[in-house]
Amino acid sequence: MSNVASRSLIEVALQQMKQAIICCELPPGEKLKVAELSQRYGLSSSPIREALNRLTQEGIVESSENKGFRVAGLSLENFQEITRLRQLLEGEALADAIRYGDDAWEAEVLGAYHRLGLVEKKLEGAFVALDDEWSARHKAFHFALFSACPSPQLLRMVDSLFNQAERYRRFSALHRTVARHKGDEHKQLMDIAFSRDIDKAVGLLRMHIGKTLTNVAAVLRQHNTTLQ
Repeated sequence: MSNVASRSLIEVALQQMKQAIICCELPPGEKLKVAELSQRYGLSSSPIREALNRLTQEGIVESSENKGFRVAGLSLENFQEITRLRQLLEGEALADAIRYGDDAWEAEVLGAYHRLGLVEKKLEGAFVALDDEWSARHKAFHFALFSACPSPQLLRMVDSLFNQAERYRRFSALHRTVARHKGDEHKQLMDIAFSRDIDKAVGLLRMHIGKTLTNVAAVLRQHNTTLQ
């Protein structure tokens, strides 16, 4: 098999397993046996193992010599740390985007906001937080806001932390009964970013991220477990 084909299979395994973990289809603490995953995804053990190693680097899979691979556990302490880092790094990415963003950046953000609004309108009355299309468009909106940031390394770190937080958000949404309506927050965030008020925009973004911590913490405490 060529190196290109091998990398392609690794990427397929990586994306499929990442999605399953983030959506909690593979729940926290679940053992990840290479043979079973190979059968599930119709891939050989080599790309599966490499994908698991990469997911370990991303913080959503854990590995040890004795116990092999498993889905990383959930804990309030870990999510507090993820939230703190998100507030710092996403704040920096947004500040840079506001500094360097032009008309094309504003158009991209506006388009992402419109697409998010369309799916929210379609799902009106439903629990949007568990809808895959909403989740994808929600992330796309946030990353449109950051898209004018000129640092690829910063954006890679932001992406990794966002994915780690998304797993907690999904778990929280699975176990709570009251939906959080973010539409107004997204509109305010976009409008303030377009006004080029960096301090106010970064402050609102950090508050927006902090509300997710409040919701997740309530669910984790309700379950009275760290889900290790």
